[in-house]
Amino acid sequence: MDAFAPEIERQMKRLFDSLGEKDRRRYAAIEATKLGHGGIEYIASVLKCDPKTIRQGQAELAGTDELGTGRVRKKGADANG
Repeated sequence: MDAFAPEIERQMKRLFDSLGEKDRRRYAAIEATKLGHGGIEYIASVLKCDPKTIRQGQAELAGTDELGTGRVRKKGADANG
């Protein structure tokens, strides 16, 4: 497994910190899965999260349950009033 360049790690951390709890889990899970063996530990260290959180995200993504959109805005909301 190759490590990401420091600039990529910085951008990953910045994105991770901007996400909500569910999206953080799922983002970390995707990144760890892409890396294969050792990916969970590496991503946990980069993103400063618990490996259990990443495993939970992987389980959610592997499941068949609806993930939900976690919408912040109401459907049909118009910014122009």
